[in-house]
Amino acid sequence: MSEDKRKHERYSALNLSYLCEDRDGDLLYEGMGRTLNVSEGGILLETNFYISPGNNLTLEIALEDTLVNLRGRVIYCNEQAGKKFQTGLELLEPDASSQAILRQFIKIFAEQQG
Repeated sequence: MSEDKRKHERYSALNLSYLCEDRDGDLLYEGMGRTLNVSEGGILLETNFYISPGNNLTLEIALEDTLVNLRGRVIYCNEQAGKKFQTGLELLEPDASSQAILRQFIKIFAEQQG
């Protein structure tokens, strides 16, 4: 049995996301995806394209009527069936406003799944 080393609980959340991938400040790709699960420290994304580990992502996530802007570092990207990719993203220091909104929605996700 493997031990979960995550600091934060993850919750299922399907939310549309606009993504910008960059490396060292140079824009590499823009596209759409969706979240599969979220926590205060990371997000699992699903896209139709590969995102290189180590690169940064800027995300704009639709949480109901609110758009939240977050930034993270790609930890891994694995191809799934149907030419889909699942990407693990470690969040980088979100601003206070975005962090507060994310916490509010994580609380809602937890209540829905609890």
